[in-house]
Amino acid sequence: MTERATIAVAMSGGVDSSTVAALLAHEGYAVMGLTLQLWDQRRLAGRHGIPDAPKAGRCCSLDDVYDARRVAEQLGIPFYVVNQQERFERDVVRPFVQEYLAGRTPIPCSLCNNHLKFDQLLQTARSIGAERIATGHYAINEFDPARDAGRGRWILKRARDLAKDQTYFLFGLTQEQLAHTLFPLGHLTKPEVRAAARRYGLALSEKPDSQEICFIPSGDYKQFLAAYLEEQGESLPETAGELVSTSGEVLGRHEGIFNFTVGQRKGLGLSSAVPLYVLRIEPASHRVTVGADAELATRTLRARDLNWISIPELTGPMRVKIKIRHRHEPAWATIEPTGPDEVAATFDEPQRAVTPGQSAVFYDGDEVVGGGWIV
Repeated sequence: MTERATIAVAMSGGVDSSTVAALLAHEGYAVMGLTLQLWDQRRLAGRHGIPDAPKAGRCCSLDDVYDARRVAEQLGIPFYVVNQQERFERDVVRPFVQEYLAGRTPIPCSLCNNHLKFDQLLQTARSIGAERIATGHYAINEFDPARDAGRGRWILKRARDLAKDQTYFLFGLTQEQLAHTLFPLGHLTKPEVRAAARRYGLALSEKPDSQEICFIPSGDYKQFLAAYLEEQGESLPETAGELVSTSGEVLGRHEGIFNFTVGQRKGLGLSSAVPLYVLRIEPASHRVTVGADAELATRTLRARDLNWISIPELTGPMRVKIKIRHRHEPAWATIEPTGPDEVAATFDEPQRAVTPGQSAVFYDGDEVVGGGWIV
């Protein structure tokens, strides 16, 4: 990168992205701050018990925009707010609602990264003269000129601070996006980032990390579904049905498949001598199968809508480690193509609660091979 290259920093108002802006500005780059306005936190207030003010721990609130602006002013860099509420609703919120209503458990953060934080943000950055974007994600991307028979390829790797690593949410990034993105925090630990924020005199150096889904102000997704559909003039679909055992015995009834996710224990409304968990959700029949914890284990999964990073495509069986949840320890498996844009995975050891709608991300050591959506 040339001296004084212009970099647009995606500023969320948190300590991570603010530290990225400070680091790059002090390294001599021409930095500008971009904040995406994604969701009006007050939009559903008062519907179905949603509070007027969001709980602490949300990203992308109005206060976060103010925090990002204050950091930009402190650093003396240009700052822009980009309104992407319409696209966020179309590409993230609406699919989130539809997935839950269909009995799956979606990951809105991955959709947001794919459709907005890297796609739309990169377009916006280019339109105002920035060559690259930088974000506060904990990840590492490097160019390997020897890959693809000497044509070269961008490689995404897990962060040095594995407790903060966010590659699970970044599996959808394309080669074009990786080529124009910087992850300055990839080689730092969280304590080192906070220390840097203090060193640069950032007032939010001790600001807590955001933990929850940004557009669900109450933290209750069922409450959000009801409130959002009511606002849209719709109602929760009639998906009441039976709670059954693995043998097909009817144990009770439920009020809708959207109330459940695989692995769930609480809220089943059943009394049993042993703890029962949701094993399977059948959208067509509205049946929810429950059973013992041991029955949650499976050795196989299928994933679709794939994106490959360290390889151009999967042409045969490959040994990888697979992460099926953000906090899941990657487990050894063999993946192989089973059709257009689909793979099957067989784990060496059974894995607990493989959940449709979540991501399966494939790793070769610290490298992200690729990933897809569990079906």
